Amino acid sequence: MTYKLDIIKHRKTYLLIALAVLAISVISLLVQGLNLGIDFKSGTRLDISVTPNASIEKARQALESMGFDNPNVRIGGQNNQVVIFRVDKPMSQPDIQKIKAKFQETFKVTPKVQEQKVDPIIGRELARNAIMATVIASLFIVVYVAFRFEWRFGVAAVFALVYDAMFTIGMFSLLRLEVDVVFIAAILTIVGYSINDTIVIFDRIRENLDTMKPKKWEDLANVVNVSINQTLNRSINTVLTVVFAAFALWLLGGESISNFSLALLFGLVSGAYSSIFVASPLWIGWKWKAMQKEKQESVAAD
Repeated sequence: MTYKLDIIKHRKTYLLIALAVLAISVISLLVQGLNLGIDFKSGTRLDISVTPNASIEKARQALESMGFDNPNVRIGGQNNQVVIFRVDKPMSQPDIQKIKAKFQETFKVTPKVQEQKVDPIIGRELARNAIMATVIASLFIVVYVAFRFEWRFGVAAVFALVYDAMFTIGMFSLLRLEVDVVFIAAILTIVGYSINDTIVIFDRIRENLDTMKPKKWEDLANVVNVSINQTLNRSINTVLTVVFAAFALWLLGGESISNFSLALLFGLVSGAYSSIFVASPLWIGWKWKAMQKEKQESVAAD
C-alpha cells in the first residue's frame, strides 16, 4: 500500500530525534537551569510605568548608578512603557521610593510603580504544587488510556507527554525565558491538548486492529501507517488552527500572557510531532514483542 508517510519504516530515526531533543533539554536544565520568575523564589518585582517606547539602556544606567550591578531589567507593556525590574531579595519601601525618584529624574515623568513580593516558603510551595499537578495529571492519563484502550497505549502516550513537556521546558531554559505560574498553566494545557491528539490516532489503530487482524510485523506496521495517515489531515489542520490563535496571542496579547502563548506554541509543535512520530512508534515495538510472546506461548502449549 502507498502511504503519504511511512512512519514505521523510519521509526528509529524519529525516536532518535526525540531522544536528541530530550538530551539537549536536560543538558540545558543541568547547565543553565530555569530563569525562575518571582512566583518561584523570594524577591521583588517592580513594574515601573514611564514614557512610551522607554529606553532599556536609560533604565539600566539609572539602576546601575544606584548600586545595582548588572540589573535584571526589561521593557514591557503595550507601548513599551513599563520597565520591569527584578531583584532576588525583598525590597523596603524607602528603597522603592528611591528607585521611583531616580526614574522620575531619568524619564522626566512621575512613574507609577506596581510591586510584587514572594516569600521563599510560598515560592517553594508553588513549585512543589506545580510539579505535583503535572505528575497527578500524567497518572490519571495513564489510568484512563489503559482502561479505555490497553496499558501499552497509556505508557506510550505518557512518554509522548514527557517529550512535549521537556521540549517546552528545555526551550525556555535555552532561551532564558522567565518561568512563572502562567508557564505551569501552559504546560498543563499542552499535556491536555497533546493527549487528545494521541488518543485520536490510538483509537483509529484500535479500530483497524479489529478489522485487519495483523499476524506479521508487516501487517502490524500496515495497521499503524494506515491509522496515522487516516488521521493525518485532521491532526495537521487542528494544530495549525490552534497555532494561529496562539501566535496571535503572543503577537498582540501583551506582556502578561506572552510567555504563556510562546509556551503554547512550543508545546503545540512538539505535540504534533510526538503524537505522530513518537507515541505510535513506541507502541508498535511493545505490541510486536507481546504478539511474539503470545505466539511462543501458544506453540509451547501445543
